[in-house]
Parts: sequence; C-alpha cells; structure tokens
Amino acid sequence: MDTFARLLKESWTLVEGNRVRLTEHFYARLFLLDPELRKLFPVQMAGQGDRLFEAIIAAIHTVDDPESFDEFLRALGRDHRKYHVDAAHYDTMGQALLDSLRSTAGESWNLAYDQAWRDAYAAIVEKMLAGAAADGNPPFWHAEVLTHRRYGSDTAVFTCQALQHPLSWKAGQYVSVEAPRYHPRVWRTYSVANAPNDDNVLEFHIRTPEGAGWLSGALVRRLKPGDLLRVAAPMGSMTLDQSSERDVLCVAGGVGLAPIKALVEELTRVNQTRWVHVFYGARTEAELYGLDGLQELVAEHPWLSVTAACGDDPDFDGERGDIPDVVARYGPWTAHDCYVSGSAPMVRSTLRVLAADDVPPQHIRYDTFGNL
Repeated sequence: MDTFARLLKESWTLVEGNRVRLTEHFYARLFLLDPELRKLFPVQMAGQGDRLFEAIIAAIHTVDDPESFDEFLRALGRDHRKYHVDAAHYDTMGQALLDSLRSTAGESWNLAYDQAWRDAYAAIVEKMLAGAAADGNPPFWHAEVLTHRRYGSDTAVFTCQALQHPLSWKAGQYVSVEAPRYHPRVWRTYSVANAPNDDNVLEFHIRTPEGAGWLSGALVRRLKPGDLLRVAAPMGSMTLDQSSERDVLCVAGGVGLAPIKALVEELTRVNQTRWVHVFYGARTEAELYGLDGLQELVAEHPWLSVTAACGDDPDFDGERGDIPDVVARYGPWTAHDCYVSGSAPMVRSTLRVLAADDVPPQHIRYDTFGNL
C-alpha cells in the first residue's frame, strides 16, 4: 500500500500545476467517447472540473488510510446517484481520466504510474458502486422552500422541507443542492444549519459576493417560498463524538456558522456534562447575522458560551481581530474536541492555533469553503 500510495501522489505532482489543461482534455475526451454524457452536466461547465479533481485529490490522499478511503468513496457513490451514472459511465470516465493524465504529464509519465492509476480507479469505482447499491434512499429529495430571509446584499438564510421520503442526516453534515428553476444540473454543496428533526426541515446559510456564484447567487437573490429544490444524500464527517466527555470548542467564520449552529443544536438535546465554547467571527458586526440566535441559546443553556469578534469594525463592542487570533488568546484548547468551519484561510489559521496548543489531530474536525 505504501508504494501504491507513493506512486499516486508522486504522479499527481506531474499534473497538478496544469489543472486547466488536464480538465479540458478530460472533458473533451469524455464527451468524444460518449456524447450522451454531456446531457448529465450543466450548460455552463465553469468550476465543474475543479470539483471533480477535488474528489480525485481527496481519494488519492486517503488511499493509505483504508477506513477513511472506504468511507469517503461509499459516500461519494451515494451522492453521485443524483447524476444518474452507472457502471458503464464510470468505465468511460476512467478511460478519459487516464488519457488526460498521460497527455498532461507528457514524457515523465511511466508504466508504473499508469498501472497505479488503473488500480486506484478500479478500487474507487468498486467502492462508489457498492455505496450506491447499499443506499435504499432516493437519488435525491424534492424539497419545498418554506422561508427565505436576506441579510444585506450577499447573505441569506432559508429553510426547505424534504417531501415524500424522510431525509436522515447528522448535525455537521452537508448536502448537494440543485435549483432546477434557476440553474438546472448545477449542484453545489452546502452545510445543513440545523440538527435533524421529524419535520424533514433543513436550514441553509448562503453567502455570495456580488456578481459571483451561479447557484449561490440564485439562492441568495432569487429564491422564494414555494420554489422546489433537489437535495442529495448527506455527506461529511464533522459530526459529534457523543461518546466523548471532553469539552467542546467550535470556531465559525461567516456562513461557516451553519454546521456549528447544527452541532450546538444537537448538543442542546444530548449534552449534560460538557462545556461548549463557540467563537464566531466576521469582518463587521453587520455580518454576524447569526449572533442573536446564538445568544438566545446561551440564555437557555448555562454550559454554552459565545464569543463574537470582528476583524474590521472599530465600532464593534466585543472582541477585535481575526477569529483564529481571538481563539488563540482564550486557549489553550488541548483537552477539547474542536470543530472549525469557514473559509480556507480562516480554517488554516485556526488549525495552526490548535496545533500550537498540541491538540491531537483526531480531536479536530473541520469544514471549509475552498481548497484547504
């Protein structure tokens, strides 16, 4: 396994600096091999390749951790049922992937790399198909939007109710969402912002900068009660370890509050002995859209504390500075279970703070927007 993993990671270094060419070659080859596959993808392909190769990167970086490798790929297989892919489609994708890797790597590619990727892809497909076959749920749920509230020009909180079939998720997980009315076949992942409930109601926090984010922009600016969405199978491992007796640290930046809020809601149902510390940061006080809701929970639960911070608001009556720096001032956090959610720079900085406190890696779980 060590040699196998080394060959995958070593060969990836030959192409990772030229992802645009790799992506373009892959899709050109894929649609040439099977033109019907083009119907499974959105009209606008911008960003599609990034998501595909993020999945590939995640797979090759967990191949030497069999338990994580298996769990990740089975979940990915369940999720990919929303695209209506079958075994024949995976065969075609495998051929296109190998062709694009060889073409992009050029003369540095060798037979050992080629065989390692063949074997890896076969293992990936086997586990993804097994995960898909073992799931008795539908490929996706239709969900009706119930409420939609804007916070400024770029942020919205909305709820929707999954119809017909129960949708089971864990606090801290995320799902893929499609808005067929606005951007058909465009799927994006968003964290669920509430704990599971019998009413099948999910809450989402969405932020999109002005002029950016095809689906996110529609969910913030155009979505309204009564619209129908599609929601795919839950994924993600930033979930509570309910067997743990350690106190809990939660760190949220911006709409990274979503999974943190869900975790806190879950703790209000099961927690009896653990102190829970939530740090919530944004640039300005106006962007702390979820602070009032957190403070209501603090009033109800004496084991919960919330510390808010602004990095760029001189009038804010609270902690000043970027949230990782504020977390560092309140440490150490060595004996805590730690949950971190937000932008990639914010998560990286917080992970450095926790590493400096010698928090064991197995006690840290995180969720990030963008490539960490």
